[in-house]
Amino acid sequence: MVIVWLAIGVAAAAQRGYFAGQPASCASVGTVALTIVAGPLNYSGLNPRIACDIPQPSQ
Repeated sequence: MVIVWLAIGVAAAAQRGYFAGQPASCASVGTVALTIVAGPLNYSGLNPRIACDIPQPSQ
C-alpha cells in the first residue's frame, strides 16, 4: 500500500515537471519530497510548497 501511495506521488511530481533538470535548492528538493509523500492527495487539489531560507555565510 505504501509503495502504491509513493508511486502516485512520484507520478504527480513528474506531471508537474519537478524532475525537469532544474538546479537543486532547499525549496525545490523539499517541494518534490513533500509532493511524493502527499501521494494521491495531490489529485484532490493539494499543491504542497516548501520555502526555506538558508543563511548566507558571512564575509
